[in-house]
Amino acid sequence: MHYLEREFYRRDTLTVAKELIGKYLVREYEGTLLAGRITETEAYIGAIDKACHAYGGRKTERTRTLYEPEGTAYVYFIYGMYHCMNVVTEPEGTAAAVLLRGVEMIHGLEVSARLRYGREYEELTRRQLQNFADGPGKLCKAMAISREQNRVDLCSAGFYITDTFPGCINEELEIGASPRIGIDYAEEAKEYPWRFYVK
Repeated sequence: MHYLEREFYRRDTLTVAKELIGKYLVREYEGTLLAGRITETEAYIGAIDKACHAYGGRKTERTRTLYEPEGTAYVYFIYGMYHCMNVVTEPEGTAAAVLLRGVEMIHGLEVSARLRYGREYEELTRRQLQNFADGPGKLCKAMAISREQNRVDLCSAGFYITDTFPGCINEELEIGASPRIGIDYAEEAKEYPWRFYVK
């Protein structure tokens, strides 16, 4: 499949965050292709954003990935429980990224169900199906994404984002915007309407 090229990510972070909605996150995992359609994103821009890990030019062992080439995966661990996956944006050295907040799983469901719930897909309840990958930690669990994928180049085979996926029809999506979630510490930045989602 044709993955998104680096030029896609080398643009304004808000534009990339919005245009990632409806794209497909694809990962090869132990011989199975896992794929989910991106349904929710959030933008983070280090230069002006107190919610960004690299605000004010902060450079640590964790944030160094944000300064790497656009199209790099930035995966970190929070609350001692969850992984979150971001995609680095804008030209290398800028420190900006898009957090993938949710996907709709469309391929590899049997494997994803075992990863997410430890159960067969056919055994999942309606609530489990509704909450399958509708959060950054849930997404990472369903697609076996961990710190091992930090700094992986998404502009290559094996782990990437693409415009299309076999058997899927890319219908027109109505996209909403709102303030981001869970960043009350970020002062005025908590009000920035930098969360994008399928209405």
